Amino acid sequence: MNQLGIPALLLVFAAAAVATWIAGVWLARATDVLDDRFGLGETIGGMVLLSITGALPELAITISAVTSGHLDIAAGNLIGGVAMQTLVLVIADRFVTGSRPLSTVSASLLPALEGVLVIAVVGITVMSGLLPASAAVGPIGVGSIAIFVVWLVGMLALARCRDRKDMDLVIPAEPATTTTEAAIDRAGKGNALENASTARNVVIFVAASVVTLIAGVVLEQSGDRLADLMGINGVLFGATVLAFASALPEISTAVTGVQMKSYTLVFGDIFGGNAFQLILFVLADLLAGQPVLTHEGRANAWIGMIGLVMTTVYVAGILLRHPRRYWGLGADSWAALLIYVLGTWGFVLVSG
Repeated sequence: MNQLGIPALLLVFAAAAVATWIAGVWLARATDVLDDRFGLGETIGGMVLLSITGALPELAITISAVTSGHLDIAAGNLIGGVAMQTLVLVIADRFVTGSRPLSTVSASLLPALEGVLVIAVVGITVMSGLLPASAAVGPIGVGSIAIFVVWLVGMLALARCRDRKDMDLVIPAEPATTTTEAAIDRAGKGNALENASTARNVVIFVAASVVTLIAGVVLEQSGDRLADLMGINGVLFGATVLAFASALPEISTAVTGVQMKSYTLVFGDIFGGNAFQLILFVLADLLAGQPVLTHEGRANAWIGMIGLVMTTVYVAGILLRHPRRYWGLGADSWAALLIYVLGTWGFVLVSG
């Protein structure tokens, strides 16, 4: 990558982004089928299968950034990715058909619990960045340990709530939807893998995951070189450009999930990915031989809190269940978008 100029690097970056997008579409389709075949349900499928595979670019970027000594980029990518990936819900909301927003069409309260888990781990992440490097158990910071423990407890709690009937919601039919139209709507779920064998779905899932991982490495390396050539601040680059690139799997899987009307899967993918990627600080600490969160800084703490506030807005939207959309988005999506725009402006000021 060091021998390539800016035009060539842009092409490589774009090609990796396209590969990540396509892989994300097939990941969503395969996960939707595997959820049904193995009885996982959309919540666990999104929180486990899609969140882990969607976090593969973050994993690749984290490993590459830490091993090359760019601890600020590693921290910025993991923390900044929360706000960027929560913004994906705004994009997903735009693709929802009908008059109700994304937060209202989901037939479960479990996404609200997933959002609470994200709020908890992001809050711990931001607080842990204030701790000294000496607050560690060997090379692993106590903050990284706390993030992992809270995530694990939260996942166990969500698994226990999965089969609780009081978590299910009855979604009223759209006023203009007739029985025939509803049947056509269900038939238009559009998953090309639904009639494929379980073995084929597993192979596609694994292959798409490998493509996502490799593309993530290429995105980090080409993006890091572009940042150097363009003189972009490392923290700003990690929390914006790299965070957007690594969010491409979530964008493609979320849009595909909405088109398949797997709305709970979409929330599980985004909230699950946000929570899961923060436990990668444990791996980052081990690779760096020191707590990486101590390199968080004010700018990363700021962008982390943007993600926390945006998640809070969506949790409120899921609980309040406002039935209307305005100009193609729900009120919570408009609020989250405004928070992201204003927060990014503040991030630029804070990061200098």
